[in-house]
Amino acid sequence: MTLQLDSPEPTKLAEALRPALLRVSRRLRQEAQRAGVSALDALILGQIMRIPGIGVCDLADAEQMSRPTMSSHVKRLEAAGWVVRAEHADDGRRSGLAVTPAGARQMEAIRQHRNDWLAARIAKLDPAARDDLGAAIAPLLQLLALEP
Repeated sequence: MTLQLDSPEPTKLAEALRPALLRVSRRLRQEAQRAGVSALDALILGQIMRIPGIGVCDLADAEQMSRPTMSSHVKRLEAAGWVVRAEHADDGRRSGLAVTPAGARQMEAIRQHRNDWLAARIAKLDPAARDDLGAAIAPLLQLLALEP
C-alpha cells in the first residue's frame, strides 16, 4: 500500500509517518524481548558498545534518565554478566562500562531476531516497495541528525 499525500507538507507527512514508525519500532522492541532481553537493556547495552568506557552518569544523561535509575539498570546488567566496570582511561578515580563477551552475544542475538523479523517482512514486499524503503533510509537518518 502506497500512501499518497496531496502535498509533502511537513505536518501532514509527520501525521502519516509517525504511526508507522511507532508500530515498527514497537515490533522491533518486542523482538529484543524474544531474545530474552528487555528493550531498555538492549538500548543500554547498545550505548555501551557504541561508547566503550562511558560512565553511568554520562549514560544516564545520554538516555535522559535519572542517574540512580540508570545505576540500578547497570547493576542488573552487571549481575547478569553482560557489563563490567573498567578503570577510566583518563581518570583512575572513575570507572567506565564495557560489554562482556556474554553481553556481546546477547546483543548479537537481539540484532539477529530483529533482522530476521524485518527481513521476513521485507521479502514479502514487491521490488518497487523495497526500492522505496531503501530510498527512505537516508532521509530518516537525516531526521536523527537534526536533533538539538
